[in-house]
Amino acid sequence: MPFDQYHEPPEELPAETRTFARMIASLIEEAEAIGWYEQRLAVEPEADARAIMENAQLEEFKHFSMDLEFLLRRTEEWRKVMQRVLFTDGDIVALGEQAEEEA
Repeated sequence: MPFDQYHEPPEELPAETRTFARMIASLIEEAEAIGWYEQRLAVEPEADARAIMENAQLEEFKHFSMDLEFLLRRTEEWRKVMQRVLFTDGDIVALGEQAEEEA
């Protein structure tokens, strides 16, 4: 199912920006798939089916993580903000506000 991922004429965008747009689209698709599996797992009573879906969801987590890391390696400001918020303890909103101010 095709969709328009560009808001500007693609032929006018540099290759780096088109790659960035593709990776953002991939990140969104992986996040959606994680959510779909979460809903399926919430209602699936059959153990073998659940095990298969759990395995598939873990694959989506892996793909999401790789997409995100690709983007973070190319967007230094995002990386700085996320390093202050992700995998830390404390109030998430406060950490986010502090990270934004520091960036």
